[in-house]
Amino acid sequence: MTAATHSSLFPQAPDSADAVLEGLDPEQREVATALHGPVCVLAGAGTGKTRAITHRIAYGVRAGILQPSSVLAVTFTNRAAGEMRGRLRQLGAQGVQARTFHSAALRQLQFFWPKAIGGSLPRLVDRKIQLVADAAAACRVRLDRGELRDITAEIEWSKVTQTVPADYPLAAVKAGREAPRDPAEIAQIYSVYEDLKRDRAVIDFEDVLLLTVAVLQDRHDIADQVRAQYQHFVVDEYQDVSPLQQRLLELWLGDRDSLCVVGDASQTIYSFTGATPDHLLDFRIRHPGATVVKLVRDYRSTPQVVRLANGLLAQASGRAADHRLELISQRPAGPEPVYTEYVDEPAEAEGAARRIRELIAAGVPAAEIAVLFRTNSQSEAYEQALADAGVSYQLRGAERFFDRPEVRKAGVALRAAARFGGNDALLDDTVDLPSQVRAVLSGEGWTTEPPAGSGAVRERWESLAALVNLARDVSAARPAATLADFVAELDERASAQHAPTVQGVTLASLHSAKGLEWDVVFLVGVAEGMMPITYAKTDEQVEEERRLLYVGVTRARERLHVSWSLSRTPGGRPNRRPSHFLDGLRPGSTGTVGRGSGAGGGGVERGFTGGPVAVPRRTQRSPARCRVCGRTLTDAGEMKLMRCDGCPSDMDEGLYERLREWRADQARLSGQPAFCVFTDRTLMAIAESAPDDDRELACIPGVGMRKLNRYGADVLAICAGQEPEGGTETE
Repeated sequence: MTAATHSSLFPQAPDSADAVLEGLDPEQREVATALHGPVCVLAGAGTGKTRAITHRIAYGVRAGILQPSSVLAVTFTNRAAGEMRGRLRQLGAQGVQARTFHSAALRQLQFFWPKAIGGSLPRLVDRKIQLVADAAAACRVRLDRGELRDITAEIEWSKVTQTVPADYPLAAVKAGREAPRDPAEIAQIYSVYEDLKRDRAVIDFEDVLLLTVAVLQDRHDIADQVRAQYQHFVVDEYQDVSPLQQRLLELWLGDRDSLCVVGDASQTIYSFTGATPDHLLDFRIRHPGATVVKLVRDYRSTPQVVRLANGLLAQASGRAADHRLELISQRPAGPEPVYTEYVDEPAEAEGAARRIRELIAAGVPAAEIAVLFRTNSQSEAYEQALADAGVSYQLRGAERFFDRPEVRKAGVALRAAARFGGNDALLDDTVDLPSQVRAVLSGEGWTTEPPAGSGAVRERWESLAALVNLARDVSAARPAATLADFVAELDERASAQHAPTVQGVTLASLHSAKGLEWDVVFLVGVAEGMMPITYAKTDEQVEEERRLLYVGVTRARERLHVSWSLSRTPGGRPNRRPSHFLDGLRPGSTGTVGRGSGAGGGGVERGFTGGPVAVPRRTQRSPARCRVCGRTLTDAGEMKLMRCDGCPSDMDEGLYERLREWRADQARLSGQPAFCVFTDRTLMAIAESAPDDDRELACIPGVGMRKLNRYGADVLAICAGQEPEGGTETE
């Protein structure tokens, strides 16, 4: 079972403390039985750290050494906290608190605020960016959207590093931060931002920690009350703690040492938010008698993937590199990582989409495939390429699963059925849970077969299908589970934002992929300037980029595809080179930062052994030029039209409107957005050129072989003034 599917779905809990230890490897067992004094677990990617620490808590509870209500386990995401709670419940350790730092602090702050301050806790603002914009306006500073986002990040960094506005300029220089504006200007905006919050009686996300720290520091009676409640602490992902979180942890602990921390310095990728691995690396200095256990048996990835991951870290430098863990794969051998060079970014996206479609056709579930990139701005090309290939996808970091309208409506329907469904023969207690859920969700749009296409209709179906699949998993683990039990499971998951698996290829940034895993991972855009990113200037910033790539590599269980492109746009200068992080690791490269060899024309793949694998090659294009004025074109939209936006168009307006009407019909029939049929630019290009045959139509950018086969006859009929045959060809 994958990390994404762990929840409260396991069968009955172990019947004794010793049974909790069954199935653990020697190092995990050492973690689980180390219940006294400070414990530091250095756990590499895929080594079962969550398994080790949850079994540790459960073993302590089942052995009577730990009282469940006295244990507080903290981590960094709602999803991770929800997974931890689910595992603890499965192991018979109900009552243990597993929360994020912010969730635990907010709960304490809400409880103690009336006693410590008086009145009710100020309102918590979800997004601070509007407040920052108002503060900038009050300072008469004009910010564009990018600057506004960057200054908001600087304010967040200042608060988690406990830097007050007056100290920001010096602190930013000392930390080597590249301020998006003049540091004195940022300090002024930061100061006014704090004033505005006070005036409006609101607090932000970071204030939750700051105020909790202040209350515990100033009110010893409250600190004593918290310490009487929580006497044993577990901190997951300890390499990601900020100075503020560390301070809160110290206040929770007091003068006790019943603390277990788990982390991996090689997965430190959030230093821009104030996170630092120093607390993990210095743990044995602060706690000389600590028990230290290393987990290096990798149960996630094949030896081939692990070899690449170890190779990346072997070339690293810096303090985190000095404490790197050499992983040892516990899985059977798999395929070698595949490296592919493309001529441009559109070709890279199309190549990935083509390969993904082949994998799905070969039986790989779409939910077990991910495309990972360095920046969110890279996702658009892959969204379009996957839509063009007819592949469903989900964008991680977009709308949260339980906030989707169809999921909200489904929850209401399931709740009503659980309450009043007894009169329905399909919903009585003699019918199994999956059948009951299917019956309810059929009324919300779920069908046994998915709709065609990959647009909004398909996305809604995928959401409902995820609930149907979850019901099947719940029933398999707890055969006696009722519809009311299922609704309770959904409520708990919604509060923890622990979404079920949606059937679709995952598109995610490397940062948002942390903590997840897939059978197949496509690491795209692995070129100098993107990996490491251009603005990584210092040695430490470059090393963090290496760790980010390491995190991406270790997300793959079986297959790993690494790719880059020589230019950004078709016809652009092919002046990019693959990331120097791959030097000495990919075929044909050396261990020095030189120009690595590769397939000059793009699309030739080489496995780790260097054996070429033929794939369709994309022809090297000459620079695209405007067919009206002759200027070199670089904008993708202009290149589709083969003219500058400002040059006159000879488009047949009537033909364009007929094409738009036809496209709308196709989109409705296939249940996908209109742009998935053809984009507006492609329709304009067709209307301007009015092609007479397949060859002329195929030359128009945006009309690939798949769309030519599917829509070509209709489009050519419309261009010839005839009626299209109608309908869509199913694939």
